[in-house]
Amino acid sequence: MLVDHHCHLDFPQFAADLDGIVARAHEAGVGSMVTISTRIRRLDDILAIAERYPDVWCSVGTHPHQADEERGITTEEIVALSRHPKVVAIGEAGLDYFYKHASPEAQAEGFRRHIAAARITGLPLEIHTRDADADTLSILEDEHQQGAFPAILHCFTGGRRLALRAAELGLYVSFSGVASFKKSDELRSIACDVPLGQLLVETDAPFLAPEPHRGRTNEPAFVVHTAAAIARARGISPDDLAAATTENFFRLFKKARRPQSNAAAAATVPGANAG
Repeated sequence: MLVDHHCHLDFPQFAADLDGIVARAHEAGVGSMVTISTRIRRLDDILAIAERYPDVWCSVGTHPHQADEERGITTEEIVALSRHPKVVAIGEAGLDYFYKHASPEAQAEGFRRHIAAARITGLPLEIHTRDADADTLSILEDEHQQGAFPAILHCFTGGRRLALRAAELGLYVSFSGVASFKKSDELRSIACDVPLGQLLVETDAPFLAPEPHRGRTNEPAFVVHTAAAIARARGISPDDLAAATTENFFRLFKKARRPQSNAAAAATVPGANAG
């Protein structure tokens, strides 16, 4: 099986067909999904989805785009909300200098608060970083000196130095459908250099659908194509890539339970065996 540890099932693109989205994921061999929080003040919407499906989990956090909007939320509040049994991660939080929807100061403050919450709870932090490699790495190294914390660079599209230094610090690095794009040779090369034991795959659905679905609304079922692209680049079988990334997920996301039955995830990943 595969896991999509980063999707947004609360987004309006999925509202009319949520049961179908989850069913198609299971049919494709995706046994578990994590729907990611972008606004803590809307956590109830996320929790309602996670509680509806046994193999859907969620996070609690503030996306850097909303860093100014939710600047007053404390680390203690994040920690308290994370105690819900369906919350298995913190975030997403981090730095986004591409869109600049929030001030750099608010983004950095929020990033550090979420790191503190990850350190306290032991739950992995889903890190969003775009066009901010240097500042992201500076914060990671500074915070690491204050104590280790579990984290993932999600939907990684940054440079090699950030990916490999983050891995040295014990972080995981995750790749989305961007890694399947024809012009993403450098990104696939970075995916080959990340230690297999710290590699994850995701969709970031509804965004960034992989080949051959590029241009369509992305959904968790499509993570099989990202996994296949990375497996080809690394010269390993889809079986091995699926097994490694699934084990990585459950090692890192300690609160997430494995599917009770493999029946929900019994479909064969293209070119691979489920399980």
